[in-house]
Amino acid sequence: MAKETGPWVAILMGSASDAQLVAPCQDALESYGIPYETRVLSAHRTPDETVAYLKEAESRGIEAIIAAAGMSAHLAGVAAANSILPVIGIPIASGPLNGVDALYSTVMMPPGLPVATVAINGAANAGHLAAQILMGAHPELGDKIRRHREAQRQKVLGADASMGRAR
Repeated sequence: MAKETGPWVAILMGSASDAQLVAPCQDALESYGIPYETRVLSAHRTPDETVAYLKEAESRGIEAIIAAAGMSAHLAGVAAANSILPVIGIPIASGPLNGVDALYSTVMMPPGLPVATVAINGAANAGHLAAQILMGAHPELGDKIRRHREAQRQKVLGADASMGRAR
């Protein structure tokens, strides 16, 4: 989704095969009207291109980075090390440990290089968290976030009412 102001969020994937798992993040950002761009970059297979992209992100108007990767999942850490922008990591379930290795790799950053991390394959929450982070610079997102929360509330209350009451 491109807007005249340019993307606010960069979504990075370690592999094109992660596109389907990242789609809920894109959907969440779109629901808030947040412009984003998605790139396939690898901390291990394209290190020079990845670092060059990260070093120019802020000057291009990017305000937050979401990095999705599996197994050793160094993409979020590389993003945090090469940018001062907030980074959200999405550990992807893959390999023999089914994403636990990616989760540990994403959350275990050295002091001073934080990466906010969502659950394994938690791409939707990465998009919602990005909206909350961006709300400081874009206060209009606050009303959209409140409407989303109210819709969640109504969904639960509607399900509760449709199940009947205990007697």
